[in-house]
Amino acid sequence: MVRLRESLSKMAKKLFVGGLPWATTSDDLKQLFAASGTVSTATIITDKMTGRSRGFGFVEFDNDAEADAAVEQLNGTEYGGRKLLVNEARPMADRPQGGRDNF
Repeated sequence: MVRLRESLSKMAKKLFVGGLPWATTSDDLKQLFAASGTVSTATIITDKMTGRSRGFGFVEFDNDAEADAAVEQLNGTEYGGRKLLVNEARPMADRPQGGRDNF
């Protein structure tokens, strides 16, 4: 039980970043968030068919305090002419599923 708690406390905190300019790369995203702490990963989500950015991405920090600082510092700020939305990412199971059968 103690090991489980230790491993859970060491899990990285993932942030959702919306409102990104279409030209933003994963490296740009990592550099933007690096001012708040050590970024583990930064990923721009792209359209499967076109390969173009979908205007959002995810940033992961190993340190929860640094992730919280990034949310505080960057949420609502302007980047590349667009207003950023930054918050803690929700697990996929917590999000509503889309599709034509879900009315």
